[in-house]
Amino acid sequence: EVQLVESGGNLVQAGGSLRLSCAASGFTDDRYAIGWFRQAPGKEREGVSCIVMSDGMAYYADSVKGRFTISSDNVKNTVYLQMNNLKPEDTAVYYCTAPIRELKYQSGTLRFASDYWGQGTTVTVSS
Repeated sequence: EVQLVESGGNLVQAGGSLRLSCAASGFTDDRYAIGWFRQAPGKEREGVSCIVMSDGMAYYADSVKGRFTISSDNVKNTVYLQMNNLKPEDTAVYYCTAPIRELKYQSGTLRFASDYWGQGTTVTVSS
């Protein structure tokens, strides 16, 4: 059974940094991709970033490119999302999701279809 557990969300001032973690279990090898999406109150779900565990190929939405960095520790089966220069519009509940079955990058947005997601971790950026 696949399980994804996020952590690291917090309250931070604009311009600050946070690192989110997603501990994954239930996968038999590293031939899968894990992604992060976020959802702010009253807004649609937004794909943020994803990474292919086997080769580290990473993808980002334009809204976070240059500020967020996704990485993985294949020994720990953990994916990290380093978020720098946070903005109030980054405020949302962040979820990790896997395995990603379909990935689309279109007009600066990242969309992916996946089967499992965690309980989410809340990021609040104050102005």
